[in-house]
Amino acid sequence: MLLPKRVKYRRQHRGRMKGSASRGNTITYGEYGLMAMESAWITSNQIEAARIAMTRSIKRGGQVWIKIFPQKSVTEKPAETRMGSGKGAPSHWVAVVKRDRIMFEIAGVDQETAREAMRLAANKLPIKSKFISKEGSGGEQ
Repeated sequence: MLLPKRVKYRRQHRGRMKGSASRGNTITYGEYGLMAMESAWITSNQIEAARIAMTRSIKRGGQVWIKIFPQKSVTEKPAETRMGSGKGAPSHWVAVVKRDRIMFEIAGVDQETAREAMRLAANKLPIKSKFISKEGSGGEQ
């Protein structure tokens, strides 16, 4: 499970996810990528589940890059607590993913294997995503 080693402030504002990603929207390391088609918070557990699905699908051939990192803390107050008395304690970590962001990249495998691995990874994520290749965009997933 991914989480930051150290953060300056433990509790953050929720923020907004307006617009599309201006950074991280091109394939930089691999040959194929999985692009987000909508904005969402992706939890560290979802990222880990997608990573495991991809690596098992390619059977330890090729290389996988995770281009998102959960660095926003999400807080929760205990159940049956009265209103007030401050903000809750951090419960889990999320990555803020905007539309058009490349979340995962893969290299060292053929296109059919990469497409199947990305399809399995996309099923673990709560958003619509698209398989793309470095030379051009592929089909929707």
